[in-house]
Amino acid sequence: MESVLSIRQLSKTYASGLHALRNIDLDIRRGEIFALLGPNGAGKTTLISIVCGIVNATSGRVVADGHDTVADYRAARAKIGLVPQELSTDAFETVWATVSFSRGLFGKPPNPGYIEQVLRDLSLWDKRDSKIMTLSGGMKRRVLIAKALAHEPQILFLDEPTAGVDVELRLDMWEKVRALRERGVTIILTTHYIEEAEEMADRIGVIHGGELIVVEDKHTLMRKLGKKQLTVHLQAPLAQVPPELADYPLELTADGHALVYTFQTQGEGTGIATLLRRINELGIDFKDLHSSESSLEDIFVGLLRTRA
Repeated sequence: MESVLSIRQLSKTYASGLHALRNIDLDIRRGEIFALLGPNGAGKTTLISIVCGIVNATSGRVVADGHDTVADYRAARAKIGLVPQELSTDAFETVWATVSFSRGLFGKPPNPGYIEQVLRDLSLWDKRDSKIMTLSGGMKRRVLIAKALAHEPQILFLDEPTAGVDVELRLDMWEKVRALRERGVTIILTTHYIEEAEEMADRIGVIHGGELIVVEDKHTLMRKLGKKQLTVHLQAPLAQVPPELADYPLELTADGHALVYTFQTQGEGTGIATLLRRINELGIDFKDLHSSESSLEDIFVGLLRTRA
């Protein structure tokens, strides 16, 4: 697929000697939702800030929709919208005024019809004459998105867009993000809610210690790095795993009432059917079977542990 954002050998070292980013190479595809995951201090916000022209890179290059973010800054920045974590706008301004002002900052001519549509899409139309200071936290988040969309960007960065909002509003905002993608906007989001990335993203990137340690299609990542477990609940407890089953990666629960078989999602090891047949041949009766699969959170935590 066509790349709308190209990042090459991007590094950032602060005066303190902190290496915030180390040789980041990343291509974001046009029209995708890309989730960037990582612990606090991993480099997520630094990466976004460099792409958006807020922080200068030590080395490397960023091209946004064909425009170099340094050599052709104005054209590149006009392609990008940023929804920051914190609200930074005049608390005494109205919703309509602050969103309209954001459009003007990029030299876009007034377009009341477009601003109205953005506010309606974000359920802000009834609040258009309200001052920012009177809005709830969730509504302020929506205003941030409206400001970012005011100049009709092709690339939208969402930095922790649902942090601190309730579950109902989070689900509503997920719908809004999907609708933006349907209109052709490329979405890059950072989030601490792993289920948010699992629900929405097409691809996942994990950054740790300033390095991009994995970039993968979400389903491919979960298939390659995920694991499945089959729990065999027994009629009677066992004191230990029978020696005849030593070839299988089995664990016995502490109470002896279940055998747990763990295998990669890409394959079934020596085979579930064969395992169950061997259990039956040994005269071990079981009353129930339960299967589970690694979540994206499990994979994320596992990746960070291997890099620790």
